[in-house]
Amino acid sequence: MNKKKIILRGLNCADCAYKIEAGVNKLDSIKEANLNFSTSTLSINLINKESWEHTYKEILKIIYRYDTKIKVVIESEEGNNSININHQHDSRNKSFSNKDIYIVIGIFFFILPILFTFNYPVNLLLFIGAYLLIGGPVLLRAGKNILMGQIFDENFLMSIATLGAFVIGEYPEAVAVMLFYQVGEFFQDLAVNRSRKSIQDLMDIRPDYANIKVGDSITKVSPNNVSVGDIIIVKPGEKVPLDGIILEGKAMMDTSALTGESLPRNVEPGNKVLSGFINNNGLITLKIIKNFKESTVSKILELVENTSSKKATTEQFITKFSRYYTPIVVFIAISLAIFPPLILRAGFSRWIYRALIFLVISCPCALVISVPLGFFGGIGLASKNGILVKGGNYLEALNNIDMMVFDKTGTLTKGTFEVIEIKAYGNFNEDELLYYAAHGEYFSNHPIAKSIIKKFDGDINKEDIANYEEISGFGIKANIRGKEVLLGNDKLMSNENIDLSHPKTIGTIVHIAIDKEYMGYIVISDELKTDSKETIKALKYLGIRKTIMLTGDNDIVGENIANKLSLDDFYTGLLPQDKVEKLEQLEKEKIKGKKLAFVGDGINDAPVIVRADIGIAMGGLGSDAAIEAADIVLMTDEPYKIVKAIKIAQFTRNIVIQNIIFALAVKAVVLLLGALGHTTMWAAVFADVGVSLIAILNSLRIITHKA
Repeated sequence: MNKKKIILRGLNCADCAYKIEAGVNKLDSIKEANLNFSTSTLSINLINKESWEHTYKEILKIIYRYDTKIKVVIESEEGNNSININHQHDSRNKSFSNKDIYIVIGIFFFILPILFTFNYPVNLLLFIGAYLLIGGPVLLRAGKNILMGQIFDENFLMSIATLGAFVIGEYPEAVAVMLFYQVGEFFQDLAVNRSRKSIQDLMDIRPDYANIKVGDSITKVSPNNVSVGDIIIVKPGEKVPLDGIILEGKAMMDTSALTGESLPRNVEPGNKVLSGFINNNGLITLKIIKNFKESTVSKILELVENTSSKKATTEQFITKFSRYYTPIVVFIAISLAIFPPLILRAGFSRWIYRALIFLVISCPCALVISVPLGFFGGIGLASKNGILVKGGNYLEALNNIDMMVFDKTGTLTKGTFEVIEIKAYGNFNEDELLYYAAHGEYFSNHPIAKSIIKKFDGDINKEDIANYEEISGFGIKANIRGKEVLLGNDKLMSNENIDLSHPKTIGTIVHIAIDKEYMGYIVISDELKTDSKETIKALKYLGIRKTIMLTGDNDIVGENIANKLSLDDFYTGLLPQDKVEKLEQLEKEKIKGKKLAFVGDGINDAPVIVRADIGIAMGGLGSDAAIEAADIVLMTDEPYKIVKAIKIAQFTRNIVIQNIIFALAVKAVVLLLGALGHTTMWAAVFADVGVSLIAILNSLRIITHKA
C-alpha cells in the first residue's frame, strides 16, 4: 500500500504541526500529507511505496527540525487502527519533573531581590540566575531552531523579547514574563491534552480484544487476529469486537456509540451485530462476517481520523493567515524600535520596549490550535450522535444550505412496503395475478418485490421461471410457465405498447401484462417515517429556503407525500438518470454562494449523492456503499439526524468564530496599547498564551455540547 500513518507523540505545538505538514508535502516522494494536530497523526500518501525507507528518514529530519522531543511511531507498529490521542510519553514526563524543580528554584531566586535589598551586582546575578533557570528550556529551543533555519517561532520571539528587556534594564519584568509564559504553556499543554482526551472518550469505540472459540477452549486475542468465519464469544459488559451474526444467545445491545440511540436493542440468533456495540447482558456467540479492517467500527474510526485531509475554509484561511501574520508583526516591531526614535529624536529604550511587546504578541497559536480542535470536536460530536461527517469542509458547508432535496423511498418513507390492493382483469382472478407477480419478482431484492412475495405467502417453484430480466427504472420481464410476464411502472407498459388502467389510488402501482395483454395491477403502500414531518418543519426553522422531493413514483403518490410533509416542491416519475438531470436544474436555482444538499439511501441514489454539493446518505447500520458514496452518513436512517447535523455545524461555527474574533481583538488592542506605551509585557504574554488557553477551553464546549 502507498498509504502510511505516523503518530507523533508529544506534539503540542500547533504551529510546528503546520510546518511539519508543509515540509513533508514538499518531498518529491510524497503525493499528499496531512497532519491532524487533534490526533497527532501524520497521514501520508506515497507516490511510490518502494521509496518509503528513504522518505521516512527525510520525514524524521523534518519532524526533529521543529521538536526533538517528539516520539515517532509508525502506526503498523501499534498494530491497531484507532484514533491515536497521544499524551506525553515517559521521557517527556521526566523532563517536566526536572523542569518543575528548576522553575521552583528560579522563582526563589526571583523573589529574593524583590523582598530584600541587595547591592546591584547581587540583584543582577539573582535575576540572571532566575531567568536562566525559568527560561533556559525556551532559550535552548530557540537556539536549536535558529541553527536549523527556523527563526520566527514562539521560542525565538519570547527569547528576543525578554533578552531585550534585560538589555534596557527591565530585569524583574523579563523574568516575570518568562515565568508567566512557562506557566501559560503548562496550562496550554494541559488544555490541549484535555481536549484530545475528551475527543478520545467521545470516540472510544475500538474494542481491545476478542474471545475466540476454538473447540472447547476460549482465547483472548487482538481483533486483528480474528478471521472471517471464526467463532467468538462476547460476555456481558464487553464490546463487540467485529461484525458478526449471532449463532447462540440473546442480549440487550447498547448501540449509542455508533448510532447515538439511547435505547438498547434486543438481539437474538440470526441477527447481525456490529463492532462497537456493547453487550449489556447475556452471553452471545458470533460468527465473524468481516475482518477488523473492514468492520464498521474500523471504518468509522478511519473516517473520523482522516477528517483533517478535508480542511474547512476557515481552517485553510487560518493556515494562510498564520504564515504572513507573524513576519508582518515582527517587521512592524523592528520598524517601531528604529523609526520613531529617529523621527521624534526620542530615547531608543522606550521604543525598543514597545517593539518587544509586539514580538511577544506575534505568535498566532490561539488560532492555529483552537480552530482545528473546534472542527475536530464538532466531527467527533456528530459521530457520537450517529452522524459521520467526512471532513471539516462538509461540516462547515452544512451552515450554507439553501436547498435540501430528498429521495422518497427509504428516506422520507420507511421503505417497508405492504400490498393494499390487487385488481385483476380478463380471465385471471386476484390469486392467479398474485401468483405471476410473486414468481416474476422472486429474484429481485427491491422492497416492492419482497412485499409482493410476502403477500403471496406460498411456495415459489423456481423451475417455472425462465429468461428473467430486470430493467432498471422500469420493472421486470420474465417467462413464467411459458408465458411472457411484464411487471413494472407506466413507462414499461408504454414501451411495450400495452394499454393500461390508471387507477386514482395512493400508493406505488405495479402493472402486470401477460403475453402483451394487460391483466391488472397491484398497489403497494409505503408509510412515512415518524420523524419526517418534524424534520421538514425544523429545516424550515433553521433557514433552509426550499425542501424538494424527487421520486420515481407517480403524481398521486408524490403529491400525497409532499402535501403531508408541507414540502415546497416535488418531481415524480424520475429514473435514476432523471434525478441527476433534475438536480442539475435545481443547482441553477440556488442562491449564489449557497449549497444544495441531497439526501438518499446511499445505494440507488449514489449518482445523485455524488453530484450534489453535499451528499447525505441514509446509510443504515454498516452500509458500505453509503459510507463510500456520501459526504455525510446518517447511521440510523432517521431524517431528523440532518437537523442535528446542522445544529452541530452551527454550534461549531459559532465557537470557531468566537475564538477568531476574541484572539484577533485582544491581540489588536494589546498591540495598539503597546505601540502607544500604555501596556506592559505582562499583557502581551496574556495576549499570546492566555488567549490560546481561553480559546482552547472554549473549543472544549463543542465536545460537551448536547446536540
